[in-house]
Amino acid sequence: MSARGYRVLLRDPRAGRLLSGLGVCSLGDGMSTVTIAWLAVRTAPSGQVGLFVGLAVSAYALPGAVGALVLGSYLRHRAARSLVLANCLLRAGFLGAVVVLVVIGALSPVAYIALLAGSSLLTSWGSAGQYTMLAQVGGENGRLAANSLASAQVSLATIVGPAIAGLLLARTAPAWLLAVDAATFAFLGAQAWRTRIDRPANERSVDGGAAESGFRLLRRNDLLGLIALTWLFFFLYGPVEDALPVYVGHDLHADAALLGAYWASFGVGALISTLLVGALGRPASRRVILAIVLGWGACLVPFAFAPAAVTLVCFALGGLVYGPFIPLTYALFQAITTTANLPSVLAARNAMLVFAAPLGMALGGPVVAGLGAGRTLAASGAATVLLAAVATVCWRPSPRSGVARWRPVLDAR
Repeated sequence: MSARGYRVLLRDPRAGRLLSGLGVCSLGDGMSTVTIAWLAVRTAPSGQVGLFVGLAVSAYALPGAVGALVLGSYLRHRAARSLVLANCLLRAGFLGAVVVLVVIGALSPVAYIALLAGSSLLTSWGSAGQYTMLAQVGGENGRLAANSLASAQVSLATIVGPAIAGLLLARTAPAWLLAVDAATFAFLGAQAWRTRIDRPANERSVDGGAAESGFRLLRRNDLLGLIALTWLFFFLYGPVEDALPVYVGHDLHADAALLGAYWASFGVGALISTLLVGALGRPASRRVILAIVLGWGACLVPFAFAPAAVTLVCFALGGLVYGPFIPLTYALFQAITTTANLPSVLAARNAMLVFAAPLGMALGGPVVAGLGAGRTLAASGAATVLLAAVATVCWRPSPRSGVARWRPVLDAR
């Protein structure tokens, strides 16, 4: 194991600029997870706080799927850098408008939801542009290191951002923290603008038929199996978000400090493993991804019967296992898809996956009420282990391309 891959990558000033922008923006988004909900509490109509907070959080994320579907004909031929810039401009502009309305005392509940929704319209395309640029600056040998550094920054921001926001919100109004989030998007846009990347001369152009839709490109590149596995993996993760607070507060009769310890241990584990995978520099593979799915599921099963100390260790191990999933799956997309096609493919991927975890969370509430929190966590783990077993049979390498694809069991002969 070596950090040479990181050193080589960071010697490239383009990678340093892009990753610094992504790191600052990730910290802003980490803070916004608390800030947006807290401002929603302050802005909610009387007697509708719970519903309004849910609407605000959803409005900051879900419209990205609509943008991926509706705006494909306008954006799929744009350069990756242009997609990142457009998303940053939209985020910074709409969030800045929220701040202005708060300052002048004119922010209504309807305006808040509308502005949050507008800010997130290009989220899928912006993310697609970011990972396309990471693939370009990393090259064939450095794309996994680039993905891992970007994902590690997100993991770190998930740990640090909410804590910083919580401390600052005790001393300042949430609108000013939202202004900071807007500024971080402006910073990312500036860094992306300075990161000029030429298209590789030996790369094939996208053919007209394939360019019709990123969703068609997913099928053409044998990536539908990876999408199906990822969607189900995220869906089965969803109930964990519902069950863990109930497990800590009701089953263990503990306070929020223990809940924070669970999530902190998960985040630290994910951060460590993500950096280690990037240092290895080995190509992503079907077997490793399936092992991650299996390992994460196995870490949840003890919640049905083990004491708190054991489940805390299991959740930390779960973070170690879960962490590399995102950079490795993105590396598969980057390896298989040409740079010209990559933004469309990744935007389609994001649109298909954006509802997976929220749907799992929606299902998790009734399941927790029926089974209890500990059993729900264990059931999520057992179902994830089963998913890994089924995918091992159904997700087979294509004999022509060597790329893993999903195949019906009856066809696997």
